[in-house]
Amino acid sequence: MTIRFAAIADVHGNFLALEAVIADIRAQGINEIVNLGDMASGPLDARRTMDALMALDAVHVLGNHDRYLIDRPPEKMGSWDRPAHAQLDAGHLDWLRAVPKTSVFRDRVFLCHATPEHDEIYWLETVQPDGTVRMSSLDAIAERAKGITQSLILCAHTHVARAVRLRDGRLIVNPGSVGSPGYRDTHPFPHVIEAGTPDARDAILELTDGSWRVTFRHVLYDHAAMAALARQNGQAELASALATGWIS
Repeated sequence: MTIRFAAIADVHGNFLALEAVIADIRAQGINEIVNLGDMASGPLDARRTMDALMALDAVHVLGNHDRYLIDRPPEKMGSWDRPAHAQLDAGHLDWLRAVPKTSVFRDRVFLCHATPEHDEIYWLETVQPDGTVRMSSLDAIAERAKGITQSLILCAHTHVARAVRLRDGRLIVNPGSVGSPGYRDTHPFPHVIEAGTPDARDAILELTDGSWRVTFRHVLYDHAAMAALARQNGQAELASALATGWIS
């Protein structure tokens, strides 16, 4: 059996990046797509992004920022969620409410946003008290994969493109972020994530002769336009990340 599909994640309202990534996927002759969540939140173009994702024939799972849009009132939302919520209508929010937190694709691929149990916990990375972000230990990564029988596991959330092969042969892949190449967070300790490039990211997964292979993609798009929009909307750090891949 041969399976070939694309994984996208963490679009964060960046419609131009999403548009470029989908075009690149189609240009490779790939028809099947899975989306690992965090679709709209961000000070960019939430409405067009959600319209495009809702029209996309894909398997979707809910991200933590997607959940924030539907589980609390706007006044309780953060600085990325409130402006996105203001652009969305009831149809967008009802659609998000129907998206599952985890899913299985083609019986062989487990999908989640962050970890199987929690949508806010880093799986493949660990944040140190001094803010250093490093790979998690193999034992810690494998512990969170207990009970998952699928040979390929897809996660997202950290915006860091990475693949980890477990000792039992299972492969865990984070495709990176389509629309947000850098951010600052305070949980569990203050830290910064930076991709080092403004390119949109996704991954191509292929099952051949019983083994999974992953190809990480960097896709060029008009990131300067999105950086300008973030700056216009008062998000200087995101604007820097969109322009350069670095927070500062």
